[in-house]
Amino acid sequence: MTAIQPVEARCDHCKQTRPLFLFEPDHGHLGAGMFTCRWCTREKQPLLCVRCWGAEKELEENDPGINQDAETMEQICAANDRYAARREARREADKAACEGIAAATEEATA
Repeated sequence: MTAIQPVEARCDHCKQTRPLFLFEPDHGHLGAGMFTCRWCTREKQPLLCVRCWGAEKELEENDPGINQDAETMEQICAANDRYAARREARREADKAACEGIAAATEEATA
């Protein structure tokens, strides 16, 4: 069994010859944030060595814009959950009211 050797080339950041990895950001955006994000506005994502890749990942994890988008998404999801719960409660109340009306109508006609 032969081991696959990683491709070595010049890192786009530190310019040293090392095994390289493609840096791909691991985040999503709300609204216009994706047009100003330093990772998403790059025409071509860089090939980075492990050290530089780790530094980019740390910058991404600490980016206030991305963190703010994540907090906003959590708030939107929580609001959607509350809305769905209220809607279901209204459906149950409407169903109970209809059943009560049907029972009263049946009782009145009998």
